[in-house]
Amino acid sequence: MRFTRYIPYILSPLLLLSCKNEGRHLADNLSGNNDSVTQFNTVSEAYKTSKHNSVDNFYKKLWPKDDLSGGMLVAKNGEIIYETYGGFSNRSKKEEITENTPIHIASVSKVLTAALVLKLIDKDKLSLDQKVNTILPTFPYDGITIKMLLNHRSGLPNYAYFADDRKIWNRTMLTNQDVLNLLAKHKFGLYFRPDKKFGYCNTNFAILALIIEKATEMNYRDAMQKFIFSPIGMKNTYVFDYKKHKATASQSYKGNNVLYGFDFLDDVYGDKNIYSTPRDLLKFDLATYSDDFLSPDLVKQVFKGYSYENKGVKNYGLGIRLHEWETGEKVFYHNGWWHGNTSSYVTLKQDTVTMIALSNRFSYKPYKIWKMSPLFGTYPIKADKDDSPE
Repeated sequence: MRFTRYIPYILSPLLLLSCKNEGRHLADNLSGNNDSVTQFNTVSEAYKTSKHNSVDNFYKKLWPKDDLSGGMLVAKNGEIIYETYGGFSNRSKKEEITENTPIHIASVSKVLTAALVLKLIDKDKLSLDQKVNTILPTFPYDGITIKMLLNHRSGLPNYAYFADDRKIWNRTMLTNQDVLNLLAKHKFGLYFRPDKKFGYCNTNFAILALIIEKATEMNYRDAMQKFIFSPIGMKNTYVFDYKKHKATASQSYKGNNVLYGFDFLDDVYGDKNIYSTPRDLLKFDLATYSDDFLSPDLVKQVFKGYSYENKGVKNYGLGIRLHEWETGEKVFYHNGWWHGNTSSYVTLKQDTVTMIALSNRFSYKPYKIWKMSPLFGTYPIKADKDDSPE
């Protein structure tokens, strides 16, 4: 089953008007907590029709059997150009995935976690260069700062690896506090000296979630709802709670449609465990254009690379990945992979284009949507180049 929404001339006038208004609604209804709305130019019908056809061709090449189990969305200036959904959130119950179905966005959760940390920095509740152990006293490493967690230059070991050792953890449900307690108890060696190089690690964002809790005096789940999801209007987004949501959350499947069950790592948040929709992630992306979302000076620090130890176009900012070329073009994105869920969030800031793909059945295909970038601007992307999951 597939549901597709777009804005070409073939739609009826009434449906066309509905889609147009819907796109503008997403751009216009982002107020709350004094976050002002960024005004975008209206996109012409000719542009929307042309780009829709190009994106549709890309989709049909990427999913030739029309077997997307999730959703894909492309928008320009907040107006949806292309949107499609298919598959089931629960195959045994035949619950179809629609535009309102939250799907586990895996490591794309890091972008949202980072957004709240950065908001707290903007309000002087935290600082980028603040040492983690000044906030979490039991954190056993002295030289690691909030910035090093955000840009993955801390050298921390991955909690998924040390917690998998039965001598260290009994494989009961792990929490963020357990991660911190294990670090404090065992003082595992760092992978490298802090700020020496880039090393992608989920532990960084599990610790950032605890920092959010300390700074807000709220549970991470509640803080994300209050300061990110609700103000932006992300009505179908939530942080997974194993006890509360395990029976109702969108399920996860292997590539052969076999159910991917939960395990003892499924209650750690910050690095993963946010469930959302393409439309809600579009709302988030639009909010990031507002000067009231983050101060311009802080935004400059977010969207720049921090790791140049190795040559190449790939880099990492503060909670966001980027491809940057010597010619000046930049693509900002984050991919995710947890169990059978794969996801990709791509934002072309200089062209005000958003591209999102979420899947609850394992597939590398969502990671390839960034290759649509040349449809909307000048990006030196090789279409035949393979992409890594992260």
